[in-house]
Amino acid sequence: MRKGLLALLMMLAGAAHAGLAVDTKATPGSLPLDGAVIVVARDADPLEAFVAQDLAGDLKRLGLRASVGGKGAVQIWVGTAGHHPAIDAAGLDLARLKGCWECFQMTLLRNPAPGVSQALVIAGADRRGTAYGVYTLSQALGVSPWVWWADLAPLRRGPLHLSLTEPLLDGPAVKYRGLFINDEDWGLRPWAANTFEPEAGTIGPRTYEQVFRLLLRLKANTLWPAMHQVSGAFNANPKNAELAQRYGIVMGSSHAEPLLRNNVAEWGAPPEQYNYATHPEQVRDYWVERLKTNGRFENLYTLGMRGIHDSGMQGGGTVAEKQALLSRLIADQRELLRRHVGDPATLPQLFVPYKEVLPLLPGLALPDDVTLVWPDDNFGYIRQFPDAVQAQRSGGSGVYYHLSYLGAPLSYLWLSTTPPALVAEEMGRAWDAGVQRLWMVNAGDIKPAEVNLSHWFDLAWNPTAVRAQGQGGYLRELARRLFGVEEIGTIWDGAYRVNFERRPEHLQFHLPGEKARRSGWPAEAVNERLGRFAQLLAQLDAARPRIAVAQRDGFFQLVEYPLRAAALANERFFALERYVATLERDPAGARRFAAQAQRADQRLKALTARYNGGRWAGSLAEEPADGLWTSYRQQAPLLPAPGLGGSAPDALNDLAKAAADLAPLPAADAPPTLRVAAIEGWRRVQGLGRGEGALAAQGPGATLTLQAQAAAGPNCLRVHVLPSYPLAAGQDWQAALRVEEPFATGADEPVELRWPRRGQDAAWGQGVLANRLTATLTLQRPSAGPLRLQLRTDQRDLMFDGAELVAGVCKGNP
Repeated sequence: MRKGLLALLMMLAGAAHAGLAVDTKATPGSLPLDGAVIVVARDADPLEAFVAQDLAGDLKRLGLRASVGGKGAVQIWVGTAGHHPAIDAAGLDLARLKGCWECFQMTLLRNPAPGVSQALVIAGADRRGTAYGVYTLSQALGVSPWVWWADLAPLRRGPLHLSLTEPLLDGPAVKYRGLFINDEDWGLRPWAANTFEPEAGTIGPRTYEQVFRLLLRLKANTLWPAMHQVSGAFNANPKNAELAQRYGIVMGSSHAEPLLRNNVAEWGAPPEQYNYATHPEQVRDYWVERLKTNGRFENLYTLGMRGIHDSGMQGGGTVAEKQALLSRLIADQRELLRRHVGDPATLPQLFVPYKEVLPLLPGLALPDDVTLVWPDDNFGYIRQFPDAVQAQRSGGSGVYYHLSYLGAPLSYLWLSTTPPALVAEEMGRAWDAGVQRLWMVNAGDIKPAEVNLSHWFDLAWNPTAVRAQGQGGYLRELARRLFGVEEIGTIWDGAYRVNFERRPEHLQFHLPGEKARRSGWPAEAVNERLGRFAQLLAQLDAARPRIAVAQRDGFFQLVEYPLRAAALANERFFALERYVATLERDPAGARRFAAQAQRADQRLKALTARYNGGRWAGSLAEEPADGLWTSYRQQAPLLPAPGLGGSAPDALNDLAKAAADLAPLPAADAPPTLRVAAIEGWRRVQGLGRGEGALAAQGPGATLTLQAQAAAGPNCLRVHVLPSYPLAAGQDWQAALRVEEPFATGADEPVELRWPRRGQDAAWGQGVLANRLTATLTLQRPSAGPLRLQLRTDQRDLMFDGAELVAGVCKGNP
C-alpha cells in the first residue's frame, strides 16, 4: 500500500468512524433500517453473498425486518466496486478504493435509483474489503464479533436509524492480520470433538467455519490452523481449505511447518529422515504434494525448516553449516513454488527466525521479497526489530506474537492475562520500526482470549487510534461496545494490572526441576494483592445487575470467570504458603489456612465446571490440565488432607477481610520504594509495571530523579525494568546512576547499571515470570538520612518499573 494512501486511511478512520451514527430516533437525512433490502450482484463472490446474508441476520438479531434481494424503498447495496451494477451506476467517486488493499467506502445516497428513496452503499475495493465494510456496520448497530463465540447477544434497541454525514473510507494498516490456533489439546479440540462437532472427532469443517466467520468479524484475514498431533492435519479434510477460500481467509502454517505441511500428522517416514541434509529428495516430494493440492488457493507460504514438532532443524553441524543448509533449502522451496504454484516474486512468503533460528539469520541468503517475521520471546517481548537495511526489504517485516504459550520456563494456557498495554507497547515499537506486513498472534484456544483478541485485531487495523487510547481507554470503549457498561472496562484494566505482576499460571516461584521455594513475598504485599482482587470483585458484583439478561452468559465468560478464577487461584496459593509456614509453630492456626485453601480450590473447580456447562463443555481447563509436558508446567497445588478440619471465612466475596483476619506469614516488611521526584524525557505507560505504570525512556538523556531515606552503613539499591529488548539487536539495557553524595558509591563518576538481555536462560525465565528485571548496587552511608539519585539512559524504550532501598549488603536479585 502506498504510504500516502495509508496515511489518509489512518486519518479518516482515526476517530472510531466519526460521522457514522445509529440512533433509535430519526434525524434529518437518516436511513431507517427496519425493512431494509440488502442488494448484492447476481454474480457476487460467495463471500459477498454470505456477508449480505449475515447482515440480514444481524438486523434480525436486533428485532428488525430485513431481506436479501427484492424491492424496497430503503436498500443496502453490498459489493465490490466494478462488480456491482447498482453501485457502479450510482456515479460515486470511488477513486480512493483503487489499489487499496481490503478497503471499503460507505456512502449514504438519496433517490439513487427508481423506486429507491435511500440507499446505503458499502463498496469494497475487493471482496474482503466489502466484508469488513459490512461488519463495520454490524458493530455500529451493536452486534459484537463475539455474538456466537461468547454468547454475547446484542441489545435490542427498537427501530434504528443510520446517519452518515460524509462518505466513510477505511482500510487496514497491517496487510496480513492473523491468528495461530496452538496448544489446542485442552480447549478447542476437546470441545470440537466432543461437544460441537462429534461427527468429525476433531477440529473439523464446522468448527473452522465458525473460526473463519469470527476472523472476518474481527477484520482479520489469516489463519495458521491447529497443529498438534491430537488434532490431526487441517488439510486431512479438503473441505477445510475450500471453506477458507470461500470465506476469503488466507491460509498459512506455523514457523515449524513449511509450505502448508503439518509435520506431526503428515510426515509418515521415520522422524530422522525429516532431514534435508540426508534426505532432500524425500522431503521435497513431501512439500510438493501439498503445493499441488492447495496451490490454487490464497496462501501464505512459510519457508525454512525446523524439526517435526517445534524443535530444532536436523542436519548441519556448525553454525555456518546450518546457515548453508537453510539457504539451500529456501532456494529449493522457491523453485518448488515456481514449478507448482507461480512466480515466487508474486507469492507471499514468510521466514520466521524463531528460537534457535534467530542467531542464524545474519548468514542466510534470504530473498528480498520474503517477509521476515520477527518473533517475541513467547512472553510478549519482541526479541529483535529490523535494522535500517532490513526495514527496506521489498517483502517487508512481520511479527509472530504470543498471548498463550506451552513451554519453558512455565506455560500459560489457562487465562488470557497479557495486558493490552504490553501488546500495544511492543507492537507499537514494531510498527514504528516498519513492521507492517504481517501481525500473527498465537492465542491458544480462542477462548478465553476474547478481550485480548479484540484488542489485537483492532490494533492491527488502526494502530494509531488504539495506541492513543491507552489500555484503560481502549478497555472502557470495548466495554461500552460489548455491554453498554463502561465500568466493566475499569474491572478489566484492574485485573490485567494485578495479573501482570504474576500470572495465575505462574504462582510458583521455582522452575520445574528446581528445589521448591516459597514466593518470599512479605505479608503486606500478599494482603495488598488479595485486597486488590477483593475490590475488583466488589466492582464486578456492583456491575452485574446492570447487565441485560440476554448478555449474562457473555458477561460470565468475558468478565466474571477470568476475574474470579484468578482471585481464587491466588487465594489458594497464598493460603497454602501460610499453611506450610505456620504448621509446626501453630497447628490450629495452620488448619484455618488449610480450610481456606481447600474452599478456594472447591470454588474454583465449581466455577470452571459452570464455564464448561452447556454448549461450551470441554472448552476450558484449569492449568495444569494434566500431567503432560511437566518440564514446563506449573505444579498442581498440593492441598492438605480434607480431614485436617478448621474453618475459613467466605473469602471468595471477602478476600480483603479474609487476608486481614488470618495471621500473616513471618516475613520482613516490604522494602521502601524510592520516590520519583522529577522526570525528564520519559512517558508513563498505564497498565504496565507496578503502581501507576511503568516509565518508558523517550530517547538519549532521559533522566529520573529518585529520593529515599537511607540507613547508616550499607544499603542495597534495587532498580527494576521490564524485560523487553532494546531496538538494537544484541544489546543489554543500561543506565548511568549518579549519587549526589560521592562517598555513597566511592566515586564521583556515575555507576553503570546493566540488565542483561541474553538468550532464554534462567535469568530471562525469572524475568518473564515476574515481568521485571532487577539490577542491584550496594551504597555505603556514614549516617542515616535522605538520599538523592539520578538515573539516566540513552536507550529509547527502556521501561523503568520502580526502585527500592533496603538496609544491608545486596545478596543477589530477589
